[in-house]
Amino acid sequence: MLSNMLELNSSGSRDEDSSVFSETEHSIIAAYLIMAGIISILSNIIVLGIFIKYKELRTPTNAVIVNLALTDIGVSSIGYPVSAASDLHGSWKFGYTGCQIYAGLNIFFGMVSIGLLMVVAVDRYLTICCPDVGRRMTTSTYASMILGAWTNGLFWALMPIVGWASYAPDPTGATCTINWRKNDVSFVSYTMMVIVVNFIVPLTVMFYCYYHVTKSMRLHAARNCTAHLNRDWADQAVVTKMSVIMILMFLLAWSPYSIVCLWACFGDPKTIPPSMAIIAPLFAKSSTFYNPCIYVAANKKFRKAMFAMFKCQPYQAILETSSVPMDMPQSPLSP
Repeated sequence: MLSNMLELNSSGSRDEDSSVFSETEHSIIAAYLIMAGIISILSNIIVLGIFIKYKELRTPTNAVIVNLALTDIGVSSIGYPVSAASDLHGSWKFGYTGCQIYAGLNIFFGMVSIGLLMVVAVDRYLTICCPDVGRRMTTSTYASMILGAWTNGLFWALMPIVGWASYAPDPTGATCTINWRKNDVSFVSYTMMVIVVNFIVPLTVMFYCYYHVTKSMRLHAARNCTAHLNRDWADQAVVTKMSVIMILMFLLAWSPYSIVCLWACFGDPKTIPPSMAIIAPLFAKSSTFYNPCIYVAANKKFRKAMFAMFKCQPYQAILETSSVPMDMPQSPLSP
């Protein structure tokens, strides 16, 4: 009887770790992960290099962008290579402990990134819509908000390790994540709290902040301001446009993963298509390389700073060739 139980447990373990994808499909996914990982690491290192090289850009607000780049590098240097290696192998190859560490770090960096995006939204709101409060924002205030984002991410990453839900290989067999195939009370309660605290609440805050920021920007644009105020408005408009694009991409990246988790909570996890199971985490990981692309596409001064760094030019050379500053202005707009 004991041998039958051991055999059943071993069989169940093999079923859980087995892959629903073919060798060719695993190879395609691995190629994508390798390419995306290289792009993400290089682009985020460039972002950090710009802020390290130009001391003038080390403002409290830009510290949030630096921390975003650090979380992206964390996922890129850990999540992409490990998952790609497992895909090339055809199944998860780093054991139980490796699964816990891998999944925990991915959840950790992902939750921190979401929290930092919310900090960016709050910064935009206070700077533009609440100038009196925005003027009182100090380096300590920003440090506290950034620390809060990191602490929140650590809490939710540790919970499955200590017993609230769990980490396990997903149906592809080549990566580890929240064990949504075991939709018991622990999984449902954990997943719902994560979705509320780390998706719905940040999304609500971001929409509220950017809605009022947009109204304020339109109000200033409609007024006959002086040349100085017009330039100040243009400075804020560049940063706000960049922030809005970041929140839209946040929705694109994390919505599929949230849908899969909700599907597993209120439906039958076995009915989730394998393609959806792999697309969801891949979309979530994609947030690591689109943020630097947003900086380049939406911010003219960032592009100039990047080219100046490659040419080993000083910060003053950038100022002479552009009228739109890179750093997020701390001074609010005046009506």
